[in-house]
Parts: sequence; structure tokens; C-alpha cells
Amino acid sequence: MSAARQAWTIDAALCSPKLLGPGIGDLATWRTWRVVLKAAFALGLGSAEERAIFEEVSGGRPPPEHRVSELWAVLARRTGKSRMAAAVSCYLACFLPRKLAAGEVGEVTIVSASREQAGVVFKYILGFLEASPVLRKEVESATTTEVRLRGNVVLSTRAGNYRTVRGRTLLAAIIDEVAFLHDETSALPDIEVYRALLPALATTGGMLIGISTPYRKLGLLYQKHRDYFGVADPDVLVVSGNAPRFNPTINVSVIERARASDPEAARAEWDAEFRTDIGAFLDDQSIDAAVDYARPLELPPREGVLYHTYVDMGGGRHDASTIGIVHFTGEGDGRRYVADVVRGRKGDPHAAVREFVELARQYRCSVITGDNYGAEWVAGAYREAGYEYRLEKLVRSELYLAGLPLFTRGVVTVPNLAQLLRELRLLERRTARSGKDTVDHGVGGSDDYANALFGALHLAASVPVNREPPIVVPFIGPIYNPVREAFRPAW
Repeated sequence: MSAARQAWTIDAALCSPKLLGPGIGDLATWRTWRVVLKAAFALGLGSAEERAIFEEVSGGRPPPEHRVSELWAVLARRTGKSRMAAAVSCYLACFLPRKLAAGEVGEVTIVSASREQAGVVFKYILGFLEASPVLRKEVESATTTEVRLRGNVVLSTRAGNYRTVRGRTLLAAIIDEVAFLHDETSALPDIEVYRALLPALATTGGMLIGISTPYRKLGLLYQKHRDYFGVADPDVLVVSGNAPRFNPTINVSVIERARASDPEAARAEWDAEFRTDIGAFLDDQSIDAAVDYARPLELPPREGVLYHTYVDMGGGRHDASTIGIVHFTGEGDGRRYVADVVRGRKGDPHAAVREFVELARQYRCSVITGDNYGAEWVAGAYREAGYEYRLEKLVRSELYLAGLPLFTRGVVTVPNLAQLLRELRLLERRTARSGKDTVDHGVGGSDDYANALFGALHLAASVPVNREPPIVVPFIGPIYNPVREAFRPAW
């Protein structure tokens, strides 16, 4: 890289009609963004207006004296986050000095919340490069997710999976919409991605940038905002701003309509404030205390034990069909609840019914309880398999709230099942304006295993205290009913 190329600052590159300027457009609408980037790269804030803007969005901290290692931008919607992420990534790949070993490939990567979002950012990257008469000459080749530049440098976009960033030499990394990363195998994908990126950036001294609309008070973005916003840390800069501050062209009437419809959501999406109406349903301490790491994933049935079975049937595509089997030990205040089985399977729901019926027979459960999903189809499928399907009166959210005291009292034991623990950690408790609480999975999450567990816990906890449990007898199949058999459909 030539010395002349390295002399370009990020602000100069954004303003240049030959570099990033054609992709940016009207510079006046990017005034706040330019102030933030000038501060992050320690370029100095020359005017009183720039210093006032920076003080507003940084919580009153002084500008950094050298380029920061981490920049975190907690911003409202429609503030140009993805577009600016693309512009900054192009600058970092094309203008920053790098020292690579012979044959080594340096990479500037943008991690997005989904493949679709990664595709949006990648189109912005191509747009910036193609619009510049200088930068387009740096492109050697391009795929659907990567642009290879001269000098063994790659610009890449990827969906938010921490495994995909390991083993690479990163010159810089940007996490786009970090508050909304999700991974089917991890309850904390944002933190996992962050931990995977740091070693890859360590050898190059690369910059890490996180940009996102805020969500609930949990996770990496919230931690960074809580610990560094307004703090004069030399290496970490956190900025935050509403939609009009970062995008003066925004139609304010749109924001006002959103505020009238859902004030809490509007404060997060348009004012860049973390939501106060959404919190973690279960804290990590309660979940960790419930896990028995020494036991097998499923406990075999035992004689003389009364088991309770609850199923949550899926449609066979995205959701899993799950079953929970629970028993309790002790009486009164000494009761403990053991989740003997929490199992799930995707695919054909008819196969799930057959599997769950066989499992219920092994645990001598003559009744299977579940919700009203699928209405008569589910009940009919279990009747055809020789089992009574009993409809639970409580809806999913009510089952969660009913089972919460069991976790907080520490009387629940669950297996070390990754899918279950992930779902438990991602459950969200929402408080409506009416004061009513509801519980559901978070954005991009699921709760199939958690539903089965809490349903079975509710059944076990509903057995009256100090009442002798009913005598358990082996289940030998449904009682023959000639009237029912006479009217059973041929199919």
C-alpha cells in the first residue's frame, strides 16, 4: 500500500468524490456519523458544533486521544447503520496499513444477524466499490459473500455464527445489529462472536465495531453501554443517538405514530433506549442451580413412581415436537421436581406421536396432556395411537409464570440438555401497559423444549400437597368401548 493511500483519513475518504463520497451521497445528512468516526479515529473535532454533537451522543465524555480499539454505536432505526458499516469496512480494507506474512490473507469482516441482512450489507459494499473510480480498480474478484482486493485482503460478510470467524487473520471486524444475533446452538451468540473475534484481531491490532438498535437490558451491547457510555476510556468508545440526530431526513410523523401505538417499542426503535418492559424470565443462577451435570440426559422409569407427561407438538417444519416427563419426590415444602425426560424431534409429527406414546407407556402414563395446537388433529392422532389426550387449560405463558416459583426456590432438577438450557436462557418476560406479564421466546428464538418442561412441571405441582399419590398400575392399553369403536372412522 502506498504512503499516499495510507494518508487518507476516514473523513477525507467519505468526502472524496473519487473514493467513498459517491456511495454516501449528501454529506449533510451524515454529519453526526462523521463526528463519531472522526472521534473514534482520533482525528480531532475542530468546531464547537462538532464538539457539541459528540458530547451529546457520547454521554459527555471527552474525545479519545488515539484511535479506539472498540467502537459501539447504540442507534435507532433508519440511522444508516448497515450502510455506514459497509462504508467503514471498505475504508478499513483499502486504507489502513497492514503487515501480512507471505501468502497470508487479511480479512475485514461484517457479521450480521442473518443471511438476508448480510446480503444487504454486501450489496452496499459492492455499491461503494463500484461507484468509486479508484476503489473499483482494487477489486480482483467477487463472490456472493466476499470481495478479494489487491494486496491479499478480503472483504467479507457472514451470518452471526461464532464458528465462522475462527482461524482467520482479521484486520477489522464489524458486528451489525449485534443485539439481534441468534444461533440455534448458543444462548449467548453475541458474546460468543465477540470472544471469537478478539483473538483474530489481536495480532493485527484491528478495530472492532458494534452497531445495533438496542433491545432488552441483556447481552453484549447492553454491557458495553452500561460500562462505557459516558466513560473516558482510552480504548472503548460508546455512542448513542435517536433517529433524528443521526438521520435529519427522517419523517418525524412516522415516529410519533409509532410512539402512540407502542411507547416502549418506540423508545427502543426510534429513541435508542433499552427496553424496560422486557427482561430475562429466568436468571442464570436459577438455571445453573437446576442443572444436574452428573446424571444422564434421560432417567429410566422406576417402580412406584408417579410420572406426569406433557407434549408440545410442532408442525413438522421449523418447530420441534417435544415431550416432558416429570416426577416429584417428598411432600409439603420438601417437594422436589425431577425432569426425567425432555426430548424433541423435528420432521413428521405422526412419527413423533408414535415415539411419544411408546415413551409414555414405558413410564406408565395412561394420559398425555398438551395444549390446543392443531386442535382435533393432535387429539385424534393420540387416540388413534391408543392414548387419551388431555387438553391443558393454561396457555403457554401461564404455564411459565406458574412454574417460575419452582425455579426460584431451587426445587427443580433438569438434565444438561443444550437445546433446553438455551431456550430457558432466552425466555423473555414482558410487562404490558395494563401491568399483565407474559412470557415468550425472544427474537429468532424457540421454546419447544421449555414448553414441554413447564407443562410437565405444572402437572406434577398440581397434585395436592400431603395427599397420598394414586396407586400406579402398569398401563395395558385403552379400555375397549364398543360404542366408540362402532363410530370410529374407517381412516
